[in-house]
Amino acid sequence: MNENERNPQEIDVLLSINDLTVYYELEQETVKAVNNVTLELRRGHTLGLVGETGAGKTTTALAAMDLIPDPPGVIKGGSVSICGRDVYSLPPGEMDKLRGKDISMIFQDPMTSLNPVFPVGWQIAESLRLHENLTKAEAIEKAKSMLEMVGIQGDRAYDYPHQFSGGMKQRVMIAIALACNPRILIADEPTTALDVTIQAQVMDMMRQIRDKLGTAVLLITHDLGVIAEMCDEVAVMYAGSIIESGTLAEVFNETKHPYTEGLFNSLPNISDRTAKLKPIPGLMPDPTNLPDGCPFAPRCGYAKEACLYTPQKKHYFSETHYCACCAYDDPAFHIERGQKS
Repeated sequence: MNENERNPQEIDVLLSINDLTVYYELEQETVKAVNNVTLELRRGHTLGLVGETGAGKTTTALAAMDLIPDPPGVIKGGSVSICGRDVYSLPPGEMDKLRGKDISMIFQDPMTSLNPVFPVGWQIAESLRLHENLTKAEAIEKAKSMLEMVGIQGDRAYDYPHQFSGGMKQRVMIAIALACNPRILIADEPTTALDVTIQAQVMDMMRQIRDKLGTAVLLITHDLGVIAEMCDEVAVMYAGSIIESGTLAEVFNETKHPYTEGLFNSLPNISDRTAKLKPIPGLMPDPTNLPDGCPFAPRCGYAKEACLYTPQKKHYFSETHYCACCAYDDPAFHIERGQKS
């Protein structure tokens, strides 16, 4: 049986991204947004993708949905497989059948993602009518129940986006993404605009859907607390590349990359309220002019001169845990959390 003909229920790896490279080719410069990214997301698992703003997390997610704007975005290499189907080899229009049903995304900015001229209930019902073959009336009723699931009164299905607050718009986006019980859910900062109580409810709802339906979740966030609570695996992204990846326990308890160490050291110490924060110095490199060596080297407390021109190399510490750091070419090199600020 051809891989593209396999029953999605039989496939364990629901989302596979291999050596993905995405550039934004502008008139004056080229933004190297994503560079040779490889990720694997299994049924019923949650993968946390963490990193600073501008690291390439959202571009990776959009590439997985085949939503990179062209121009200026260009897929320079690599592949994406959804439920065993090669996304970039699908016939025109075929991807529309996968979005919403097999893979869905909670977009980061509801202000620009919702259509201002249609009621929110209609926007939820659209995918239900397309994928579930419901009548208009049935789809609207299901849309009302989805709104209630995210804490909004069902009769507000007839209201327009401008009649909602920012946090309520975000909840509408969540309702749209979850309407058809997708096999893969990409959540791009899903709780950014929500208050603490609603954040907890949304995370609990996503966890229930994952456990009940075996949904695979790619969670993009800056919040390491959310990662610790929700995720089975973690991938740390920096300057368009995955620089450390492993299980939650491996990345949190056996930190290997200096950047990952810096992220943990930047967290406030709740046991010592007088302790000063240890932010990572400097800024990420310009994605239009990435260095030949390690892009984190100018900010790294462990860096040596060789790091400035030696390309990153993956070093595996187990079957699931690796980091891209040329310093591990030296067998004696190791990191102890908090060793350097």
